[in-house]
Amino acid sequence: MRISKEEIEHIASLARLYLSEEEKELFGSQLSSILDYMEKLNELDTKDIEPTSHVLPLSNVMRDDTLGYSIPRSDALMNAPDRTDKFYRVPKIIK
Repeated sequence: MRISKEEIEHIASLARLYLSEEEKELFGSQLSSILDYMEKLNELDTKDIEPTSHVLPLSNVMRDDTLGYSIPRSDALMNAPDRTDKFYRVPKIIK
């Protein structure tokens, strides 16, 4: 499936990309190859294949929350350019 130069320019504008003429030719041939491969995959019979989101089974590895050591507040605030007794002071950004 050959993709036209206009389609390449439209895709580039959607992606907010400026492409030179050489890049348009290169990407056009690459996208055409990808679309040809997808057409080849569409020829496969997948009616008895269950849809999957991942090839391998996923499982979350979680650790138990445990109470741990934290540095003292005074040490955490030591190098802050602007602070109060307990907090970092940051410039106001919302009017």
